[in-house]
Amino acid sequence: MPTTEQTFDYIIVGGGSAGCVLANRLSADPNVSVCMLEAGPADWNPLIHIPIGIIGLMWSKMFNWAYYTAPQKNMNSREMFWPRGKTLGGSSSINAQCYTRGNAWDYDHWAELGNRGWGFEEMLGYFRRSEKFESGASEYHGSEGTYCVSAPRHVNPLNRAFIEASQACGLPRNDDFGGATEEGVGLYSVAQDNGRRCSNADAFLHPVADRKNLTVITRARAKKVLIEGKRAVGVTYKKGWFGGDHSLRAKCEVLLCGGAINSPQLLLLSGVGPKSEIEPHGIPVVHELKGVGRNLQDHLDVSVIDIEKTKLSLRLGPKFLLIEAPKAVYEYFAHGRGQLASNVAESGGFARSDESQPRADLQLHFIATIEQDHGHNLWNTIKHYGYTLRVCDLRPKSRGYIGLKSADPMADALIDPNYLDHPDDLAQLVKAVKLGRKILRAEPLAGHRERELEPGETVASDAEIEAFIRNRAETIYHPVGTCKMGHDDEAVVDDRLRVHGMQGLRVVDASIMPTLVGGNTNAPTTAIAEKAADMILEDRLTA
Repeated sequence: MPTTEQTFDYIIVGGGSAGCVLANRLSADPNVSVCMLEAGPADWNPLIHIPIGIIGLMWSKMFNWAYYTAPQKNMNSREMFWPRGKTLGGSSSINAQCYTRGNAWDYDHWAELGNRGWGFEEMLGYFRRSEKFESGASEYHGSEGTYCVSAPRHVNPLNRAFIEASQACGLPRNDDFGGATEEGVGLYSVAQDNGRRCSNADAFLHPVADRKNLTVITRARAKKVLIEGKRAVGVTYKKGWFGGDHSLRAKCEVLLCGGAINSPQLLLLSGVGPKSEIEPHGIPVVHELKGVGRNLQDHLDVSVIDIEKTKLSLRLGPKFLLIEAPKAVYEYFAHGRGQLASNVAESGGFARSDESQPRADLQLHFIATIEQDHGHNLWNTIKHYGYTLRVCDLRPKSRGYIGLKSADPMADALIDPNYLDHPDDLAQLVKAVKLGRKILRAEPLAGHRERELEPGETVASDAEIEAFIRNRAETIYHPVGTCKMGHDDEAVVDDRLRVHGMQGLRVVDASIMPTLVGGNTNAPTTAIAEKAADMILEDRLTA
């Protein structure tokens, strides 16, 4: 039984990208009490704030859920590594800081599906509201927000060669992926403030942490949403590894912000979802809603890697450790620049897989080092100079799901992205590999190339490329869709993000996306939370 109980107007479950925005906006009224629960610790580790620290955070189980998927039947039964942030700021505290929004069409498509107010023109206002764009305000960018977006503070010269090689292959130059058009290649804008990561905790939570009406509880793992009839009235949670159970009561609403894995998992644990997923675990069905956990989408990504002969890339060998690393430390702490300020994926872009596509359907991330297995396998990074071009399918047709492994709230969810279930997804990635090879073999980048490491010179036919993809493709960290917004039978929330058939319960995170946006997902999640905050406050006034 819970050992303590407190009451707040709003309870936010999840202190990640969306939760930090809601905590800020809802607590702006001193008469509104807000409590935010975060399963992970505070964001105290310096690796979070130094941009290149992403390399160390990728495998840290203190700040990263470090999930694994179910064996993937179309990928040689591989269990895929899925990192997700587990600290204040969530995945915005461990990601590569690329600031992109997706294509305007993505949001207009949401509106076409019947979600009123979610078209690009409406969403653009929320992107601009949160943003503090280094180059100043414009039609597409804001400058009065707290979410700092800047040009990269470190650019390896190989990035310029990549951009020029891409242009030689027919891709247009684009200096602002958040501007009038997304298509093209260039340097990524990054979520940084003078060379320091600007997570959503930095942008939205820490500046208001001293508000007396805002309570933040870290190391608090939500166990269940408390439901009376069809109304959510609170949450139970476990504090720390050895702490007891506690409960919170919500006078107004419970707001789930755990992301595309944790939000549907908590609903299922609370008895909200499809009977077929809940009853086998002995959990009473409180509200049947068959779409909970369904519609899982993610960007599957494949790498083309070359070994480099001009020694401009980052190699973690003796020269780096003895000469370059000390210089990088000085540059960073003295000037906020240098290799430590690198977000790793400094350049990239958006391309069409063929001329028949109405918009970009592939995304590129160029990395001026050899990057394999999410940075876990460093052997080739130590042994060779080289560079990596990661290319992903922006609009996959395969759909997976999130389920329960057990009724234990401390257990990980069952994650099955069902990669490559639709044959078009594999065909897209074959095109992605071919485009990646074409760019890396074009001048001026070709002048730096010694030989291909992956897929390897012997991989030539489509069948050989397909086999390589099944064996080596990985997530690019963009899971969405498992609490889908909409009005069809599989929708979980309406277009005000209220759980269908429930009162006092909303989902506010990337899980509400009906379809995956064509780009990185942190900025869209931030905009979703900005819009949700407006709707929550509007509904409070009319209640």
